[in-house]
Amino acid sequence: MSPIVILGALALGASIPLAWWALSGPRSEREQATSNLRMGAPTSSNLREARLTESAQDRVLSPMMKGLADRARRWSPSGLRDSAEQRIQLAGLGEEWTPDRVFASKAVLGLIGAALTFVLMLATPSLKVLLIGIAITLLLFFLPDVRLQSKGADRQQTIENQLADVLDQITVCVEAGLSFDNAVLRVARGSGPLPEELGRTLQDVQLGLPRSAALERMLERTDVSDLRSFVHAFNQAEKYGIPIAQILRVQSTEMRTKRRQRAEERALKLPVKLVFPVVLCILPALFVVVAGPAAIRVAESFSAT
Repeated sequence: MSPIVILGALALGASIPLAWWALSGPRSEREQATSNLRMGAPTSSNLREARLTESAQDRVLSPMMKGLADRARRWSPSGLRDSAEQRIQLAGLGEEWTPDRVFASKAVLGLIGAALTFVLMLATPSLKVLLIGIAITLLLFFLPDVRLQSKGADRQQTIENQLADVLDQITVCVEAGLSFDNAVLRVARGSGPLPEELGRTLQDVQLGLPRSAALERMLERTDVSDLRSFVHAFNQAEKYGIPIAQILRVQSTEMRTKRRQRAEERALKLPVKLVFPVVLCILPALFVVVAGPAAIRVAESFSAT
C-alpha cells in the first residue's frame, strides 16, 4: 500500500479524538470542582510544572480547538455567530454548547470528511468517488446544524404540548390565592423545557429585570407562537389592570383547543402519508402473495402443453 494512503489513514484516525472532544459536553461536576479548588492552591514558580499539572485536554486539545473555532468564525459570515447562538438557545443547550464549539465541531467534521475523501481518491481515483466524498464532507460539516435544528424543533413541540397543562396549573394556583410569581414557582419545580424556562424567567425577575422584559427573553429562547400569544395577552392584562386569573383561564382554554386541533390535523394527515408506503411496499408484496400461485399454475400449464 502507498505510504500516502497510510499517512492519510493515520491522519483520519487522529482526527477522531478531536471530533469526540468537539462534540462532547462540558467537563463533569467533579472535574469542574477540582479545577475550582486548584484555582485557590498556591501556584508553582516553575511554569513547566504548572503546565504539566493540567490535563491533556487543557494543554493540547483546548488550544487546538479554539484555534479551529477562531478560523471557522473568521471565515463565516458576520451574522452566522448570532444565528448559531439562537439555534443553541432554541435547542436548550446553552449550558453545554457555545458558538465556538459549534464552529469547532463543523471545522473538525469537515476536515474528517476532506481527509476521508483524500484517502478514497488515492485508493480508487474516479469521479464517482470524488462526488461521494464531497457529499460525505458536506454532510459531516452540516451535522452540528442538523442536530441543533432537530433538538430545537423537538423542544418547541414539547413546549407547545406542555403549555395548556402548565397554564391550567398556574390558573388553579392563582385562583387559590397565590400570586402569579409563586404560582409560576410551583410550576417551575416540574420537569420539562417549559418549567425550566419559567424557572429561568423567575430568576431574571429576582435579579431585577422587569417581568415583561423577562417574559420577552423567554420568548427569544423558545420561539413558540402559542407561548408568544399568551405572553402578549398577559402583558396587556397587566398593563390595563385586567384580572390575571381571568386571562389565564381564557388562555388555558384557548391553548387546549389549539392542541386538540393540532392533534386532529395530524390525524387527518396520516392517511395521506400512508398512501406511498402502502403503494410502494405493501401492495407489491400483497400482489405477489395473491397472484403468485396463479401465475405459477399458468406457467406450469403452458409448459405442460
